[in-house]
Amino acid sequence: MAVDSEFAHGPLQKAAEVIADLGELVIDWIIALGNFSIFTGRTARWLFTRPPGKGTILPNFYQIGVLSLPVVALTGTFIGMVLVVQSYVQFRMLNIETRLGAVINMSLVRELGPVLAATMLAGRVGSSMAAELGTMRVTEQIDALSSMGANPIHYLVVPRFLGCLLLVPALTIMADFMGVAGAFCYAVLLLGIDSHHYLVNSEQFVGNFDLFVGVFKSLFFGAAIALIGCYRGFHCDPGAEGVGRAATTAFVYSFVMILLLDLLLGIMLDGVYYSFWPNAPKIIG
Repeated sequence: MAVDSEFAHGPLQKAAEVIADLGELVIDWIIALGNFSIFTGRTARWLFTRPPGKGTILPNFYQIGVLSLPVVALTGTFIGMVLVVQSYVQFRMLNIETRLGAVINMSLVRELGPVLAATMLAGRVGSSMAAELGTMRVTEQIDALSSMGANPIHYLVVPRFLGCLLLVPALTIMADFMGVAGAFCYAVLLLGIDSHHYLVNSEQFVGNFDLFVGVFKSLFFGAAIALIGCYRGFHCDPGAEGVGRAATTAFVYSFVMILLLDLLLGIMLDGVYYSFWPNAPKIIG
């Protein structure tokens, strides 16, 4: 009996409990991934078979696009200025401060503009979607839609998905423009950098492909924000605490997915670019 008791509370029993907990966590993640895949498939099916009407899509376009313009423009402007402040001293020591615009604009249009705009929208739009749909789930409004013959995914998810898919790239372009303008104004007006050489170096180093990379990434960022936010709202736990948890997890998961997609898409696009232009200078990566 003493031997059995020692085994029950010994290191083997603790290791078995850890493995069991880990296995349960993996199973839960697999189930959640399967449910999310089914949710995404249903959204895509309704998107291609029966697009939403103006009555549902225009209010979502207004909420996602128009109301997000101030925060995205302000974020882009200050990001451009901050990059100038942090980089000017190092460029000044090397006497290449006129090349500051090339590096800053490249960073903005390829990485910082799309990622930071998507992050701001994940906090503003993604969390709002999760909270709104979570409240509708808790108050049984989604069930009421189903009982009236309306498909909740077609009525609630598809317009939000289209809004994010189409407007996040537009907001990314706005963030890029404001960041470039803010960096130019700070560098030229406050730091006294020659405007001609600043613009010439920017034009030489930043091309159409760099802008395309940022906009192309933002398409996937917008889709991820909409799908994750709507999925968390549809699968909200009961009560006010469940709604708050859905909004929080929607932002966290969206932010992690944005960073993961940014890495994967960056590797893929750089590979495509250098496969067509192998002699191009590898400025990024």
